[in-house]
Amino acid sequence: MKQTTKVLLASLIGSTIEWYDFFLYGTVAPLVFSKIFFPNLSPLVALLVSYASFGIPFFFRPLGGIVFSHIGDRIGRKKTLIITLSIMGISTVVMGLLPTYQSIGTLAPILLVLLRLLQGIGLGGEWGGSMLLAVEYSSPGKKGFFGSVPMAGVYIGMLMGTVSLSLLSTLPQTQFIAWGWRIPFILSALLVAVGLWIRSGIDETPEFEKTKKTGDLSKFPLGETLRLHWREVLITLGVKFIEATPFYLFATFSISYATKYLGYNQTTVLNAVSVATLVITLAIPVMGFLSDKIGRKRFYIIGAVCVMLYAFPYFYLMSLKTTTALYAATILGLLASSPLTATIGTLFSEIFTTRVRYTGISIGYQLGAAIAGGTAPFIATALLAAFHSWVPVALYLVGMGVISLISLSFARIVGDNEEIQG
Repeated sequence: MKQTTKVLLASLIGSTIEWYDFFLYGTVAPLVFSKIFFPNLSPLVALLVSYASFGIPFFFRPLGGIVFSHIGDRIGRKKTLIITLSIMGISTVVMGLLPTYQSIGTLAPILLVLLRLLQGIGLGGEWGGSMLLAVEYSSPGKKGFFGSVPMAGVYIGMLMGTVSLSLLSTLPQTQFIAWGWRIPFILSALLVAVGLWIRSGIDETPEFEKTKKTGDLSKFPLGETLRLHWREVLITLGVKFIEATPFYLFATFSISYATKYLGYNQTTVLNAVSVATLVITLAIPVMGFLSDKIGRKRFYIIGAVCVMLYAFPYFYLMSLKTTTALYAATILGLLASSPLTATIGTLFSEIFTTRVRYTGISIGYQLGAAIAGGTAPFIATALLAAFHSWVPVALYLVGMGVISLISLSFARIVGDNEEIQG
């Protein structure tokens, strides 16, 4: 197997495993955790608390990004990726074995949140490493395609999570809540073992090795990034908003919204999300290829505008309460955001130099995810409860797009994509 193929597979399987683990929680939280870990709360409050436990770890992702990006910029990308994958995998397996509130009382939700924090820290360091592994191995003119491969892993992981839960949701409700939801968490141990095996067989990226040989490694990447590249960090943070918000609205919030507010069948909703993730998984590499032709910045603007224009039609289609409308809304929603998902990693990597690239893209990406991603299901649920209408949620999504477009207008793209950007 060629080294390039191994690298793409390593970046793909890593992000697949990480997001399989992460989205298991996002899917199970509103369906199960509100019942078995927060049983003494009212249904609405329990749902909000479950989403809060989903969102809190996003604020620990920047910590993971800072810690592991320092290792990645100082020692290397490969070593970092092995550590982050191990942290994420172990915390997920333990979560599948966790006793409920009925068994150990308040210790159960405390342990649940602690494991979620570990997931957030692991994921915070994982994304930047997987992305740079692909981008820094790519040849000129193909960075967009290479950078889209680990992002496709996000949806493969999500597809695996939703399919497994969709199959298990056919169990009687009592059995699914009692033990069925635990199976995919525990089985993630097998995926982690495969991922570690693949990653142990790859070499360090050529760009990092070149920087290391010239002695141009940063002694303190975080300090250098915040001192000399703080503008770029703020830009990437704002640009992340329109990529993160629809992602968690269309893929996570939509499950509880469709089942609890609109009366859709749980299995039908999970199947719709599964089909949508399959479609976007195939679309991501195509979008990455197009970004090499059109230009990263220009292509990202196209994606942002598509999401903003689709905000109101999405909720309108969902409100029709038909299976066809549900599938159409979910597929079109994720498809509209696919240019953003495919492009964001390469776009960010082209804003920072190699010596602080891991740190720069991790801080901007993870802070943006914390502010706009982890809070999205919570904010959307709160807006629905307050206004009893989906219109404020759609306006909220449009507002995120405005922030990102303003931020993107200040971005300067460098590298082999620069001549396309103009």
